[in-house]
Amino acid sequence: MRIANLEGRAVFVFGSDAAEQAAPVAAVSDGRFGPDLAQVYAKWGEFKDWATTLSADALQAHAFGLDRALLGAPSPTPRQVFAVGLNYHAHAAESGFESPEHLPPVFTKYVSSFTGPDTTVVLPAGGNVDWEVELVVIIGRELHRVEPGDVWTSVAGLTVGQDISERVSQLRGPAPQFGLGKSFPGFSPQGPWLVTPDELANRDDLTLGCSIDGEDVQKGRTRDLIFPVPQLISGLSQMVTLYPGDVVFTGTPAGVGVGRDPQRFLQPGESLSTWIEGIGTLHQKFVAAE
Repeated sequence: MRIANLEGRAVFVFGSDAAEQAAPVAAVSDGRFGPDLAQVYAKWGEFKDWATTLSADALQAHAFGLDRALLGAPSPTPRQVFAVGLNYHAHAAESGFESPEHLPPVFTKYVSSFTGPDTTVVLPAGGNVDWEVELVVIIGRELHRVEPGDVWTSVAGLTVGQDISERVSQLRGPAPQFGLGKSFPGFSPQGPWLVTPDELANRDDLTLGCSIDGEDVQKGRTRDLIFPVPQLISGLSQMVTLYPGDVVFTGTPAGVGVGRDPQRFLQPGESLSTWIEGIGTLHQKFVAAE
């Protein structure tokens, strides 16, 4: 099942890559679920059980062509956003750190930075803006002290995310400002939609990557996560309560600009494409601040 945020409305997405169609959740369910994503996540278990009974005809009765330009982040108003650092060995090494042995570093990205999959991003003046492809998890039920074996049944779905990062403001002293440096407007594109884990051939081993103007700059596999999704979500839940619709950026593989020699950062006029196998692709265009 694929669920998207179309101008604030929850919609089913179906059809081919060349001709995706959408159907409003509220219309298909005759008002039982929705209309927005937060209301769907609040009843995720009930919604998912009901959705498995839907026929193609039920969707088609409310179908229309999907305009990607109108898509927003699949969970646009989470109560909490978790972002994880150093969750791939090679990325930890390129960043100059030892790989974490317990829970990896955790910070936040602010919801004001959330956007949909196809956007134009303004590069802050005087900054060094970097890319970080990430698998993003959206939580489907309230979790506290959950065991790893129970995590996947508690996940609403997965989506593609970019943890765009301005390294000057992120790293300057006296202490790093991870959350602020990674939360400029447009710095958290996500989408194009949520994909439920059962739609994926192997939810624990997905290829992910990104390219700048067609040149690959990152490529990895989620099987290489130091803390895979079950362990990561379980670990977070030992200390905090996670709520339906919460968003978790799970970390980035090697290949970021700050770890290169010489370092490389995004420039005005460049385009960034970010993708995850079985989920979809994001497209960001970068422009200079006026």
